[in-house]
Amino acid sequence: MGIPRALLYYEYYPLWKTFFEELGAEVVLSAKTNKKIIESGLTYCVNEACLPVKIFHGAVSDLIGKVDCVFLPRIISVAKREYICPKFSGLPDMIRSSLPNLPPVIDTEIKLRLSDKTLKEAFIYTGKFITDNIAKIIKAYHKALRAHGDFVAKTQKGVLPAQIFDGYRPPQPKGLKIAVVGHIYNLFDSYANNNLFKRLYQNDISVITPETLQTKIIDESADKLNKKLFWSFARKIMGAVIHFTQTKDIDGVMYIMSFGCGIDSFIADLCERKLKRANIPFYLLVIDEHSGEAGLDTRIEAFVDMLKRRKTNDSDLSAHG
Repeated sequence: MGIPRALLYYEYYPLWKTFFEELGAEVVLSAKTNKKIIESGLTYCVNEACLPVKIFHGAVSDLIGKVDCVFLPRIISVAKREYICPKFSGLPDMIRSSLPNLPPVIDTEIKLRLSDKTLKEAFIYTGKFITDNIAKIIKAYHKALRAHGDFVAKTQKGVLPAQIFDGYRPPQPKGLKIAVVGHIYNLFDSYANNNLFKRLYQNDISVITPETLQTKIIDESADKLNKKLFWSFARKIMGAVIHFTQTKDIDGVMYIMSFGCGIDSFIADLCERKLKRANIPFYLLVIDEHSGEAGLDTRIEAFVDMLKRRKTNDSDLSAHG
């Protein structure tokens, strides 16, 4: 069973991996995002697509010839009364029309907008591609949910997804504390964001993300908006940012945005306004396939230097009453 290492892999991989392996399937991941993956994505994907979708195309192309089938769920919504980016629902069709020699695709529809009870039905539908034993499928489904719950619990204790998947332990910086927000696949695809977290760690910066916050905190903060955001991941970002404006226990916020993302362009502006009112520095980092490391280093250093000067000045003012 092939799974592309892109998009919602960073959110749901433990869920999918556990489910398929419990049914006896071998899970094969595409290679980590690299230059070849990007080039393949540019070749097969439409130019107007955002970088994460291009990476997804490249990741699927990397699986061709290595797997018997590819799991490409048609994800429409992951929570009640909410949606995610419409590109997700069209991904299976985009892939089929773009990539040659594609193995069979399992494009299970995930649509939880009206009821989360449909999730079980979606898993049973998917499991039948591997076995006709419904009892075994349901058992695998429940074990997968527990694996996902464990994964979420770890991230909410401060362990970032990249640490879990790649098995590394980052340093424990004691300097500035920065919140890095954005869609999860922009945050934790190190190649796409030019190893942003590593660069921040090298500057002795502590990093937190929306994934490290309790779901209750995100929900309570997001509910303070005048109008409900029906984009699930945008709501998560906004909930985190509103929480930061209330606690003010961070030195600044960095927003990682994909060039051409309509949802990001709206939410990033809304975040900036909220943070400005709370007097919290904000930096918007826009990434695409042309992003370069040299320019990124310069921008990070400038933002960090500004935060350090700001903190020093605040400390001097406090010392003088």
